[in-house]
Amino acid sequence: MSELCSALYIGRVSHERMRPRRHRLAYRVFSLLVDLDELETLDRRLRLFSLNAFNLFSLRPRDYGFARSGDLRNEVESVLRAAGIDLGSGPIRLLTMPRVLGYAFNPLSIFFCHARNGALGAILYQVNNTFGQRHTYLVDTQDADQGPLTHQGRKLFYVSPFLGLDLAYRFRIRPPDEIFSLDIEARDVDGLVLFAAQKLRRVPLSDGSLLRVFFTHPLMTAKVIAGIHWEALLLWLKGVPLQSRPPPPAQAVSPIPGHEKP
Repeated sequence: MSELCSALYIGRVSHERMRPRRHRLAYRVFSLLVDLDELETLDRRLRLFSLNAFNLFSLRPRDYGFARSGDLRNEVESVLRAAGIDLGSGPIRLLTMPRVLGYAFNPLSIFFCHARNGALGAILYQVNNTFGQRHTYLVDTQDADQGPLTHQGRKLFYVSPFLGLDLAYRFRIRPPDEIFSLDIEARDVDGLVLFAAQKLRRVPLSDGSLLRVFFTHPLMTAKVIAGIHWEALLLWLKGVPLQSRPPPPAQAVSPIPGHEKP
């Protein structure tokens, strides 16, 4: 049986708000790194995972698509071509929380798009808010050095009702290997407003590892959306003002200027 490129990643996420009130949270999470070319193989090989069907864990490509055709590889490649990026049908891997018992909400899913030689050519950060809206930030990494990458750009999409759009993001990401890590800073003209971090370790993907994570992280995807609303209540009780919600960007994908040197 051939070894999978897809894997399970387990770890922690933390958020710390600096202003106008200090607020911190941290929780355990898991994600799947799914090679899009292995989706049907995973569906056949794993009893606890299904593609486009109900199971303990499942994934539906239409949850992530740009044109929502269901052909996720073709849709991602179309986005890359529109940005002038042709990776020659190299591997595309999606880091995301799967549906658990049919339900999922993903604040952030990340597509790692590789050239045929394995080099990372682009990253897509796909962001969902709790208002049913989605936006994707695209980073061209074709000439980036190996190792952690750093890039930044303006915030264009409304996510939290306590954060407006007058912010800039700075990302520092270590693409998935034995470890995956991501640090995100949100800054305004006065400095750091929010710092979020995610660090996960790789675990081989099997029915056994899926069953274990189901019991160690019970109903995690439902807890994510419940936790978002609970933390929002705490921020409101601390007196953090609400920000009005602007319409989402007219375009589904926005480029982030290229990487910075470490």
